[in-house]
Amino acid sequence: MSNSPVRAQAKGAERVSAEGNSAVGEHGVSKRVKASNRKAEGSRSAESVPSAKAVEPVAAAKAAKVSKPVAVAKPAKVSKPAKPAKVAAPVKVAGSAKPESRLAMVRRARKINRELAEVFPYAHPELDFRNPFELLVATVLSAQTTDLRVNQTTPALFAKYPTPEDLAAAVPEEVEELIRPTGFFRAKTRSIMGLAAALRDEFGGEVPGRLEDLVKLPGVGRKTAFVVLGNAFGVPGITVDTHFMRLVRRWKWTEQEDPVKIEAEIAEIFPKSEWTMLSHRVIFHGRRICHARKPACGACPITHLCPSYGEGETDPEKARKLLKYEMGGFPGQRLDPPPGYPGRPAPPLGASG
Repeated sequence: MSNSPVRAQAKGAERVSAEGNSAVGEHGVSKRVKASNRKAEGSRSAESVPSAKAVEPVAAAKAAKVSKPVAVAKPAKVSKPAKPAKVAAPVKVAGSAKPESRLAMVRRARKINRELAEVFPYAHPELDFRNPFELLVATVLSAQTTDLRVNQTTPALFAKYPTPEDLAAAVPEEVEELIRPTGFFRAKTRSIMGLAAALRDEFGGEVPGRLEDLVKLPGVGRKTAFVVLGNAFGVPGITVDTHFMRLVRRWKWTEQEDPVKIEAEIAEIFPKSEWTMLSHRVIFHGRRICHARKPACGACPITHLCPSYGEGETDPEKARKLLKYEMGGFPGQRLDPPPGYPGRPAPPLGASG
């Protein structure tokens, strides 16, 4: 009896020990303890590692901080050194230069005229003529052709029809054949025969010496009238032909394009006594040096006065090869040039130069 409580106590200890052994793992740690340890570690790791939602704003913030200096500040700094405004500055300065005053232009224009007078002291009309009638007919024929071709054509014409009466009574087909080399021979035949008849019928066979009478004749305009008035009657006039128009615009004497307006503006720059010779000098210069397509700038004597210098050939050697007529050592346009002409006379029609 005395041993039964002891045995019971021993059996209870064995049960406790058995239950405890069933909860212990292979490393001698209770499975319950290990489970509780894993749960505690899991809770601590959950606290230390942020969630995916928490990571996104952090990463976005970091990316934003990194991208700011690259996207905004640096490109602006790189574009500054170009500064296109400074490149255009010289053009702006050149364009803002004061334009030439009216007085300065007039002085420059008159100086050009004086210097051309020294270069071409022999300037003259480049049509052969012996009287006002021959000059009038030759000038009408010179439209759309050269003075040289007219001078080669008129000797035979004037030999057959020396007076207005003779030409007015001519057979049109015969006149056409004589003046064929000048081009537009049918229209020119009507003009010269018409003016010859008008001279015969209205002016007693004489060429009138007034502008208002001359411009009423068939085929005669202001340019032709001034050629006749200035060179056959000594009446000053400005001859605005293609050469004259080109040069006065290049020299900035006028910006007009209409011949009548050009004539009026040039007439205000020069005294009336200079008008006829001014015309000859400008036309001489245009035919010999200041050509339409390729001016001989490098051989021009008035480059220091020309605002258009550089439009043509500026090399002196190359420019000299562009010079025409006596300036280039070639025959002039007249078969019978006036005394003092330094060049060679032009050859007759059909002869070699």
